[in-house]
Amino acid sequence: MTGPLAGRRALVTGGAGGLGAACARALAAQGAHVIVADRDGAGAAAVAAEVGGEAWEVDLLDTAALESLKLEVDILVNNAGIQTISPIEDFDPAAFRRITTIMLEVPFLLIRAALPHMYAQGHGRIINMSSIHGLRASAFKSAYVAAKHGLEGLSKVTAREGGVHGVTSNCVNPGYVRTPLVEGQIADQAATHGIPEEQVLAEVMLAKNAIKRLIEPEEIAGLVVWLASEPAAMVTGASYLMDGGWTS
Repeated sequence: MTGPLAGRRALVTGGAGGLGAACARALAAQGAHVIVADRDGAGAAAVAAEVGGEAWEVDLLDTAALESLKLEVDILVNNAGIQTISPIEDFDPAAFRRITTIMLEVPFLLIRAALPHMYAQGHGRIINMSSIHGLRASAFKSAYVAAKHGLEGLSKVTAREGGVHGVTSNCVNPGYVRTPLVEGQIADQAATHGIPEEQVLAEVMLAKNAIKRLIEPEEIAGLVVWLASEPAAMVTGASYLMDGGWTS
């Protein structure tokens, strides 16, 4: 492979589809060898074959198996995510634990597994797929908001510890991206808010946006590629908003 990321190994979790697949394609296009990690083994294999990388079929909820993991990667993209929408008083505790495990504990374990190799070579890029909900709250998303706020803190601590070793750590904070995860929320949001599905996008998801459309996965992937690059070597501990003006 040729390109500015040639010779680099990248791991993308949740890489079998949506935003993860877009990141895998974008990193590979810049020369990186991409490991596509997902519980959907067939989907991961398909994306890996497309980008000339490798697939890792993994159940990230099996955190015990990750505790002894050693990762020899140069770029880690913590992207895997799930969502449940419910008022706090009705929120299933098992669902809360599942979300915080996937989106906070697992990134910690993967960062922990990747840092020794990154420190040894004096270079590393950790890119945590946070959300606008890492910086702002929305009703009915207690687990997701809690996990993303925690991920922001983890990313900043990693930046503090990793800086002296040439390792950067940053968050990417999208608004609503056109992915199966977001599109699958529309029916849930309609039921929760008591409105027709066709009103959800305009009146709930994009109500605060200056730009009234979903973000395309490729737009986020472009930012991920830049954060993985050498020109971003002095960017660390940051949270990069791409929210269509939601927080302006």
